[in-house]
Amino acid sequence: MITAVAIVMSTPDVNGLDEAVDALGEWQVEGAPMQLHPGDLGWYRRFGAEATAAAVRTWRRDGRVLAVGLLDGPDLLRVTTAPDVRRDAELADRLVEDLTDAGRGVLPDGRVSVEAPVDALLQDLLPDHGWVAGEPWTPLRRDLSAPVEDPGVRIEVVGPERAPLWAAVIRASFDRSTFTEQRWHAMAQGSPYRDARCLLAHDTRDNAVAAVLVWSAGPGKPGLLEPMGTHRDHRGHGHGKAVNLAAAAALQRMGSSSALVCTPSSNVGAVATYRSAGFRPRPEVRDLTRPA
Repeated sequence: MITAVAIVMSTPDVNGLDEAVDALGEWQVEGAPMQLHPGDLGWYRRFGAEATAAAVRTWRRDGRVLAVGLLDGPDLLRVTTAPDVRRDAELADRLVEDLTDAGRGVLPDGRVSVEAPVDALLQDLLPDHGWVAGEPWTPLRRDLSAPVEDPGVRIEVVGPERAPLWAAVIRASFDRSTFTEQRWHAMAQGSPYRDARCLLAHDTRDNAVAAVLVWSAGPGKPGLLEPMGTHRDHRGHGHGKAVNLAAAAALQRMGSSSALVCTPSSNVGAVATYRSAGFRPRPEVRDLTRPA
């Protein structure tokens, strides 16, 4: 039995969330595999500060944060590490122990999944414990070193007074969405939102037809789109392409080096929409799943 006593896993309190966000921001570098982003914690913040803190796990050695995980639902842990410890054996062994033992309080018994960078040693070790590849996802990236095309529609940057409209477009874009104005305000109170922008695209009749939220990790680092949606009553008119161009332009103005997004490979319409806005697919990635 590997004990790895030098590495400690913990759940931060509300005041400790910023440390996890800061660590994730530091770890975002160009050319790295798709990984957990500060914007992912920022988007989860819609459920409130306490719920977000309860969903976060950190792993430390000698006080330094080595890995951050987000329980994005009861059966999915999204985890990443500092770039220099992706192949650290002690950290990987500790993560395997914590993820395979329900008593550790990270994942429950039964069918669960883990998302981790493809170059992490964790990816090599979990299959030895019965984990198998899950559904494929397609990461996409748009380089922001060149000017971004004009989206061709009116783009609105949303503040608190327009939160109800942004929330309504998001609900109309996803069949099971429960997003509300109240959740927008809860999200906007989190520290990641200082480096975020909510955008609305309007058609020629000034209907709000598509929405996107972009998250910067700081100048010179990749930014994230999460979420992006087109109102179900206004699809098929290029509004998804337009709002994705607006998202890329917003991140460029904020100093981001690139714009990233990840979507299920089975959602061929979403992949095509991102590609139409200049996002280029990267190799597919898969979660690792432990069957029930």
